[in-house]
Amino acid sequence: MSDAAEVRHRVAELLAGQPLAVLATHAQGQPYTSLVAFAATEDLRHLLFATTRATRKFANLTADERVALLVDNRSNQESDFHDAMAATVMGRAAEVPDGERQALLAIYLGRHPYLRDFVASPTCAFLKVTVEKYVVVNRFQQVMELHVTP
Repeated sequence: MSDAAEVRHRVAELLAGQPLAVLATHAQGQPYTSLVAFAATEDLRHLLFATTRATRKFANLTADERVALLVDNRSNQESDFHDAMAATVMGRAAEVPDGERQALLAIYLGRHPYLRDFVASPTCAFLKVTVEKYVVVNRFQQVMELHVTP
């Protein structure tokens, strides 16, 4: 397996194994983070999440579409310094267009079926992050990058 294929495989496994990510946005230069339930498309080009339109994260995304998400598999044990892996996902977030909504919603609800009523609410925004790259840290200091957007 090539290095790029190995990184892609590790990222796919990490994303499949974690239901939550830390979303980072910002407003007027102040970073802001929040937990989101996410799902990834099979090609790793998009991450999907939902939020109500009244949230600070949605206001921040409306002002600036640039985001980062952190997905990790830490266990909060000393072994994490050797075994944990984290991926910072960098990209741009936007509401899912109507023409893509059903297909992407199926992916999201396949991962989070208990959020069906939440995403069906008229106050909910369903968002797609178009991923530019993944920065993967393994063994606390080994850093690899995976670029997915042409």
